[in-house]
Amino acid sequence: MASALARKLVGRGLCQMINWSQFIAVTPELAAFGKQRLEGRIAYLATIRPDGSPRVHPVSPFIASDHMFVYMEPTSPKVFDLRRDARYAMHCAVEDNSGGQGEFFIKGEVAEVGVPEIRVKAFEQAELQGYNPQERYVLFELRIDEAMGTVYEEGGPKRVRWKPD
Repeated sequence: MASALARKLVGRGLCQMINWSQFIAVTPELAAFGKQRLEGRIAYLATIRPDGSPRVHPVSPFIASDHMFVYMEPTSPKVFDLRRDARYAMHCAVEDNSGGQGEFFIKGEVAEVGVPEIRVKAFEQAELQGYNPQERYVLFELRIDEAMGTVYEEGGPKRVRWKPD
């Protein structure tokens, strides 16, 4: 399902991680589904503890300037996990045990956002969406190297998966 854009990014050695706007360009339908399942909702962010075991955290991802972000308290264990090992996986919450309106999953690496202008713009857009970011919060952009959407129809799962070539 990867497009020419994803192949160009990988081919240029820019790594397999793409940002949300590039994800939209690569697979707009899956990105729209992901936005609907993640934005304004609780999702579960998995990080890696120092001993290598997983840690799962509820988070509220948001999209600002076509980039997906999460913010958190500077003392949160997930901040320490992500600064040590940038890999993450995130899964949306579902409404019921039959899958509700579907599932969305992404994984990749985060990039901590320290540039004041980018933080201000992201936090302003988050506030417009009903979030309440504080200046002290640590902001991470979620870069993506795999995504999957699942809906349950006619008794079974229907999956759409994206990975770069």
